[in-house]
Amino acid sequence: MPAFCEDGELGYRRSLTDFTTPLTLDESYRLAHLPLVAPEHPGVIARREGKFYEMGRHPAVHSLVLPVEDRTLRATSAFLVLEAELKAAPFAGKIAWDILPKRQDRLHATVCGSLSLAEAPIITVETREALRQIEPFTVELRGLFSGNVNRGRLYLPVYPEKRAGRNILQAVQAAFGRAPGDLWLIGLYNLTDDLDATETAALAEIVARWWNRPLLGLTVSELQVMGASDDLVLDAHVETVLPLGV
Repeated sequence: MPAFCEDGELGYRRSLTDFTTPLTLDESYRLAHLPLVAPEHPGVIARREGKFYEMGRHPAVHSLVLPVEDRTLRATSAFLVLEAELKAAPFAGKIAWDILPKRQDRLHATVCGSLSLAEAPIITVETREALRQIEPFTVELRGLFSGNVNRGRLYLPVYPEKRAGRNILQAVQAAFGRAPGDLWLIGLYNLTDDLDATETAALAEIVARWWNRPLLGLTVSELQVMGASDDLVLDAHVETVLPLGV
């Protein structure tokens, strides 16, 4: 059985939403996400000087991602129970359920963001060789998570395998010359409005109760370079598939 990195080695606790006050959609969410799920909302930030967003869309950004199959996730009883709880929650009417089928074939956790803008990145020989040295590994999806950035999006956190004392996703990041991270999130649900105190308390209770509960163990044998012109990857395309260990 693989050993996984745990909370003391990762940033999920540090980055959790502060639920002591009602949850309000933050600026980054209102700029990048809200225009895509609730374009008529008065809190939408259509554009901002110095940012490249225009109603949630932007020139294609290419990132390295860990793909997750929606049907595999939905084949697990734990995930179905979690989603049923969300559908029964007092804030269920503020979740953009209609977005889920539009994203089901492109669920992922970003491992290295913004490898390139507009044009696809060139993956160097050195990077490919470093990836060949990394054998397929396992991650565990747990949930639910709401962060202190992009407040309004709900995620499943990824807990990576710890191999020979090393966080394996940090080894992947090192292959791309990136500094080690400690947050890998699968964006699933999007809110369409702020939550009131009762709704916020209900979300906090679900997050607390599901914290560290395994939903799915996933063997990762390849990573993808994905390009998208919005942060919900509604128009995403896979540019390159990068196998591990071969």
